[in-house]
Amino acid sequence: MKILFYALILMTLSSCIEIVDDLSINNDGSGTAKYTINLSSSKIKANSYLALDSLNGKKVPSISDIEKKIEEYKKKLENKEGISNVVFETNFTDFIFKFQCDFESVQNLQKAVKEIVASENKNLVDDEYVWLSWKDDEFSRSLPALSNDLTAKMKSDEVELLKNGSFISITRFDRPIEKQSNANAKISANRLAVMIRTNPYLLTQNTEILKNTIYLSPIKKQVKN
Repeated sequence: MKILFYALILMTLSSCIEIVDDLSINNDGSGTAKYTINLSSSKIKANSYLALDSLNGKKVPSISDIEKKIEEYKKKLENKEGISNVVFETNFTDFIFKFQCDFESVQNLQKAVKEIVASENKNLVDDEYVWLSWKDDEFSRSLPALSNDLTAKMKSDEVELLKNGSFISITRFDRPIEKQSNANAKISANRLAVMIRTNPYLLTQNTEILKNTIYLSPIKKQVKN
């Protein structure tokens, strides 16, 4: 995913960005992962970047390059154990990118992502790190530490644009949430979802913002007559 994410990072340097990380967990630990990146509010700037041959000494990938790489990742994910219904949607008119897949367990999802990232750059993967954990009535999620070298080199106006963006993390369940550990998270009115809202800049500075342990109401056992 290196070329895709690099292209998106280049766009965000001077663009407002909206990211939605939407994870649905079923009672058996299977579920659906959805990820949306929306750059529509800055599509003119995004187009101007893609028109360049290089930026800051780095080659800017073409739309064709990005589409080929996305198709490559789609095929890799489809071949991973426990992963199915993989969908990538690209809209280079409004610059909206969507990803979705189903997984048999959160362990399958973690393993698939780690293997694909490692195939691009092994230094980006910590095999021991667990960012998704599911056991009985308890679900934990976090985010691996990110390098803030990129933002350290940004100009003040570029940092402000990242601060004006949004990152929304949503976790959904099939049964009510009893409590959760993140003070910044909000439980929905029906208690079936938790949402954390921040911005891309804060996330690069402190990934602990998304760390959360969610406790669900126990599944009621049926009483035999």
